[in-house]
Amino acid sequence: MARFAVGYEQVCRAILTAFVINVAFIAHTVMGLVVAGLFPSVAAAYATWRTWIISEDHWWTCKETWTVFHRAWKSEFQQANIAGWPQLLLWLLLIYDYSVVNWHDAGVMGYLSSGVLLVVLVVYGAFSMLFWAIRANFDENIRWCVKMTLQMLLCRPLCTLCLLVGFLMTVLVWLTWPGVLLAFGLSLPVLVAVGCVYFFGRIPGLNVRDTEAWKARHPA
Repeated sequence: MARFAVGYEQVCRAILTAFVINVAFIAHTVMGLVVAGLFPSVAAAYATWRTWIISEDHWWTCKETWTVFHRAWKSEFQQANIAGWPQLLLWLLLIYDYSVVNWHDAGVMGYLSSGVLLVVLVVYGAFSMLFWAIRANFDENIRWCVKMTLQMLLCRPLCTLCLLVGFLMTVLVWLTWPGVLLAFGLSLPVLVAVGCVYFFGRIPGLNVRDTEAWKARHPA
């Protein structure tokens, strides 16, 4: 019963952390007048969840969560915008192409094109989630992070599968329960992405196998 109570409290605190990150995300996006504040907020959300998940103490207060987010937002302000806007433009292009194909009857080729574009959208969703997790973990340039992301998508199939499933489940949850999107925003898929990399990515600095708890349960 005691273990259940502790686990329940941990889940509640994780939910609170997700909510605070979403509030910080909205506030900092507005601080940057949306255009300049959006992608630093994305980067800060990833950095905050990364710091939280590798921390031995997950009992963060609202102030601690906000402080970590704000520091990451300031440090990522320039580079996050450079990395984020090309990604967004590609997102808009893919979504536009998909909508055009779906709303025009082009016969068999139309269905085929629609299916291909849907697969591309899902894969690109996984790429985007993984890219920001890589950026949060490594102090490297954007080109290096893109290359590392592509390598991980190919060389870490379990991590890639979890990202794909996580991306689809997040969209499904948003469509089924819109209140989840309002309460937690992008904080939810960010947590999914960081969690997938933490458990299945096996990269230095964000690897569950490097923790003392894991080593204690799995002695060499």
